[in-house]
Amino acid sequence: MREKTISFLLLVIAAIHFVPVSGFVGVAQLESLYGIAVTSPELEILMRHRAVLFGILGGVFVLGAFNIRYQSLAFVLAASTLLPFFYLSAVIESSNESIQSILLGDMIALVALAVAIILRYLPRLPSLLTS
Repeated sequence: MREKTISFLLLVIAAIHFVPVSGFVGVAQLESLYGIAVTSPELEILMRHRAVLFGILGGVFVLGAFNIRYQSLAFVLAASTLLPFFYLSAVIESSNESIQSILLGDMIALVALAVAIILRYLPRLPSLLTS
């Protein structure tokens, strides 16, 4: 049951990370996703590339959901994407509703990540500490 719960939580994290992939299709999707105007070709390139990177990350989370050997990697990558976004959102003031929605989704992903990590490692913590 614990393994299935961890897999489900990683799939939740993957689903949240797959949302921006639609931005690869074009500017209209990017502007809708982020509530910003994509005003230059350079910004379009960066944002569409970002969409691809989120797809790759989501793929790693799916891989971790179905293969225990990749779960630690999935956990590290999830934390590496979520925590910097929270930091940047805290230090850079924004009232953009789309960013607030992304923050909510990322909070759900962070809770899922924390629970998955606890389920994966807490039962083994006493043996890890004594070895």
